[in-house]
Amino acid sequence: QVQLVESGGGLVQAGGSLRLSCAASGTIFSINGMGWYRQAPGKQRELVARITNDGRTLYADSVKGRFTIARDNANYTVHLQMNNVKPEDTAVYYCSAIMPGPNSWGPGTQVTVSA
Repeated sequence: QVQLVESGGGLVQAGGSLRLSCAASGTIFSINGMGWYRQAPGKQRELVARITNDGRTLYADSVKGRFTIARDNANYTVHLQMNNVKPEDTAVYYCSAIMPGPNSWGPGTQVTVSA
């Protein structure tokens, strides 16, 4: 099993920046990739960004050019650098490990962007 813990959420003004981090532990050798998802109140959980073990990235159109996902393989950590944030980025952000079976999920971290 893989355990994930997110950190770095909080309150930020529109146009500002925030950096989320996710630390993985457990059977990390079974991880095929890592991703960030978010869920706003009353909405479905959606993909924000994803990175494979070989470094390929995928971004939601809504965050392209503003958010960057990166891995620190030495420390089994994945980061999400959020720049030029907007009020519509407000959500609970979840880290996910892409596994051969069901993905593993962290508990989530709240990001609130004020106008």
